[in-house]
Amino acid sequence: MSLWRHRDFLLLWSGEALSQVGTMVSHLALPLLAATALHATPWQMGLLVAAERAGFLLVGLPAGVLVDRLPRRPVMITADLVRFVLFASIPVAWWLGHLGFGQLIAVALLGGFATVFFDVGYQSVLPAVVGRGGLVEGNAKLESTRAAAEAAGPALGGGLVQLAGAASAVLLDAVSYLVSAACLARMRTVEVVAPREESRTLRADMGEGLRYVLGHPLLRPIVLCTGTANLFGGVLAAVSVLFLAGELGLSAGTVGLVLAAGSVGGVLGALTAGRWIRRFGQARMLVAALLVTGPVALVIPLTSAGAGLAWFALGTFAVAYGGVVYNVAQVSFRQTVCPDRLLGRMNASIRFLVWGTIPVGGLLGGALGELLGLRATLLVVGAGMVVAPLWLVASPLRRLRELPSEVAG
Repeated sequence: MSLWRHRDFLLLWSGEALSQVGTMVSHLALPLLAATALHATPWQMGLLVAAERAGFLLVGLPAGVLVDRLPRRPVMITADLVRFVLFASIPVAWWLGHLGFGQLIAVALLGGFATVFFDVGYQSVLPAVVGRGGLVEGNAKLESTRAAAEAAGPALGGGLVQLAGAASAVLLDAVSYLVSAACLARMRTVEVVAPREESRTLRADMGEGLRYVLGHPLLRPIVLCTGTANLFGGVLAAVSVLFLAGELGLSAGTVGLVLAAGSVGGVLGALTAGRWIRRFGQARMLVAALLVTGPVALVIPLTSAGAGLAWFALGTFAVAYGGVVYNVAQVSFRQTVCPDRLLGRMNASIRFLVWGTIPVGGLLGGALGELLGLRATLLVVGAGMVVAPLWLVASPLRRLRELPSEVAG
């Protein structure tokens, strides 16, 4: 059955898509609020990016254990409700005249913790909703809306910031989480929670997930590649808004449009990923996607005001396109090959390892922005995107056309 007629998948997809749009609005609104209203420095902007992404580094592993021990949908609904309360507090504090940089950091950090539980939950519940045979189609659809949110979110966020102010724009994010929770609550999928030994400790369960990921000869290079790419993605996130709004003097609306133009690559990547995978093979596309598109990021430092903004859009377009094609291939593979009892811990372990590099990249981007300047930091980003896929080239993946699909363990 096509997933277009699958009721529970459509509810999962709708909830995830709505929350993604809100999140992308906040990813622009929070830095703009910090940069314009609170006059944040490059180092403070790096701290904000680090706080947004630190969740997987700090609570990723125990979140995976919890998601494997409990029904995943209630965990996701709880995470949505927590995020609603947190992000709604920002416009309230702003309207009362009490918003400070410390609250931005706290909301970004705690909201990131809730996002960990939501993301691990939806990646782990997907096989139960669509079956393992529907994973490529399901992940392609989920990636398409994530990429569309990344494209539309900055433009929408920039417009809202310009019209109503950055704090008010964050309210859209808060409401999106409430709607997402309502969609998930209507799902009917019955989840089977795998029995566990009562004597097993949290530490033992976390260790089992990490050992599975790091001991797998194909998952390990995927983790190394993704972690490297995300490290430099964190550097880019830390300096992009400051570079466009500060150094180039662009308005909030123009910043949003420039970021959206680059993110369109992710939408096209999601729409074409299945076709590339069917034509060339899952393993080949996993290796080739970032290898071909990563070097284009080297044009980003050429960006200037006016027509020169096309360089920023082109570089981020290529990074987004290759990243989404790569993600469809690798996420579908790891969901297929992993036994159900380990899905939560496998997804959390990988997110811990690969998303844990993003806050490090945020801090690195803030430090490099202070020491080298913003344009030189963008050159470092381009070099990092070239290096990232070399982990795959040096692995057994380069000799494969298709990835093995048997579930072991």
